[in-house]
Amino acid sequence: MQNAQSLLGVGRTGQLARALAAVADERNLPLVAAARPELDLSNAESIDQIVSACRPGAIINTAAYTSVDKAESEIDLAFSINRDGAGHLARAAERLRVPFIHVSTDYVFDGNKLTPYQEDDPPAPLGIYGRSKRDGEIAVLTAYSSSVILRTSWVYSPFGHNFVKTMLRLAETPDHIRVINDQSGAPTSARDLAEAIVDIVGQIEGKPDYGGIYHLTAAGKTTWYGFAAAIFAGWASRGGRSPALEAITTAERPTPARRPANSQLDCSKAARVFGIRLQHWQQGLERCLDDLAICEMNTRSC
Repeated sequence: MQNAQSLLGVGRTGQLARALAAVADERNLPLVAAARPELDLSNAESIDQIVSACRPGAIINTAAYTSVDKAESEIDLAFSINRDGAGHLARAAERLRVPFIHVSTDYVFDGNKLTPYQEDDPPAPLGIYGRSKRDGEIAVLTAYSSSVILRTSWVYSPFGHNFVKTMLRLAETPDHIRVINDQSGAPTSARDLAEAIVDIVGQIEGKPDYGGIYHLTAAGKTTWYGFAAAIFAGWASRGGRSPALEAITTAERPTPARRPANSQLDCSKAARVFGIRLQHWQQGLERCLDDLAICEMNTRSC
């Protein structure tokens, strides 16, 4: 790493940003977390100012516009952050010739493939969010071919807004819960992903031949219904409430943006190049539920 301020994490309050900060702290890695208002992804000048001030040894972009349904009506904002902002960051990293990690998504695919997607499968996003993230990938690699893009899926953590926390909030209501059972993927712990990102940064420093797109999700697969069932089973074992579940189809819960039916990503390239495989999604979930149980025991929110 170049100096005492060796990592610039773009994003501060998101679940992956918070997980990254925790991992950096545990490993005694100096991390500067930058977000709005001082760093605005829609403003190239603010990006340049932060990067010039920090002179980081690596830049990690965990920030994004992630409101999948709202993106259908907030098109300009989604592209400003997910495409233009990502490209600005990549250019800043290119000028310093430092590692740049950019996080992307399974939503760049339409989900029609019956087997896990590989990195060279043709993207075909179904909505604005997926299109903006795919255009962001192109912008990043065009600006800085040594960038590492990590596509992941179904990220959750004890922090912020995500499926795990939504399910536990709904568990407090008397009604049964209806959950989609015809979309499959790999729920991925933000903590596991953050640890892998830090490991990858250490490997790619000074080695530009690692640039490109990689898939990185938890091992295993399930559906949203299967994920919910595991959440409630785990929560019940910790003394929490386990509500009744009803499996439904995507057609029974229409949304403004379409979701891919198959979000499974083949992660063998990341394992081959970096020697990294994330643990099974059920193991990551157990750790997350432990953390949430501790928060509840201490009567504080995560």
